[in-house]
Amino acid sequence: MASETPAKRQKSSKDVPYRLIYWPGLPGRGEHIRLTLEEAGAEYVDTAHLEDGINDVLAYNSGEQPKDETNIPLFAPPFLQHGDLVISQTPNILLYLGPRLGLVTDLENDPDGLYRINSLVLTALDGLSNEPHDCHHPIATGLYYEDQKEESKRKAEDYVKNRLPKFLGYFQRVLESKASGDGPWLYGGKLTYADLVLFQCLDGLMFMFPKATTKLEREGKHGKVFALHKAVAERPRIESYLESSRRQKYSNGVYRYYEELDFEG
Repeated sequence: MASETPAKRQKSSKDVPYRLIYWPGLPGRGEHIRLTLEEAGAEYVDTAHLEDGINDVLAYNSGEQPKDETNIPLFAPPFLQHGDLVISQTPNILLYLGPRLGLVTDLENDPDGLYRINSLVLTALDGLSNEPHDCHHPIATGLYYEDQKEESKRKAEDYVKNRLPKFLGYFQRVLESKASGDGPWLYGGKLTYADLVLFQCLDGLMFMFPKATTKLEREGKHGKVFALHKAVAERPRIESYLESSRRQKYSNGVYRYYEELDFEG
């Protein structure tokens, strides 16, 4: 029997709710996926809000799940289950969701647009998510922050002085380019999931480094980046989500606030 194509799977799973499997108690890398689902008004289950949701995370983390012969063992959350499909890795999940939820450009007329959007997402996650995480865990993820505090200070100071302006400057250039189109969005004059990713990254950085981000916004060199953040926050579904209990507070995830790391840059 021929294997099911992605197009057939999309049709057969159209009405099946999405299931986001992620740690409870922090936005983390799962937040990019939540924002995408929320903006689209998609039906989904978030195990972070289930009483025993942590058991789902542990089952996949330990290799107990998935048990079928099609899905590969997964390494670390977030995980997304949709019908029979279970996948991991934030940008991979977003690459799956974006076209299905209408958060890409018109791929029929712009078939390469998805790869441009994915490029923006990967860049944002590299420089505005992964690198900030390394600011509080620059030596080893298995060590406590307190065990690498001095190294964290050096890393954070360099990040806000050099790396953060560099990445914000890149996205400012994207927003000023012809490819951005009309409006406040990164690509094609239309909100895509790349805009939601950049929003979440900047939002987390504003929590983690309030002095640096306030200074950068005040200087005005990255005005379009901060305007995008405001535009996403004002989207009706996003605004409603941000005000709800579904939006978890920043804590011990990617974006953490430590007074001693709050450099102005």
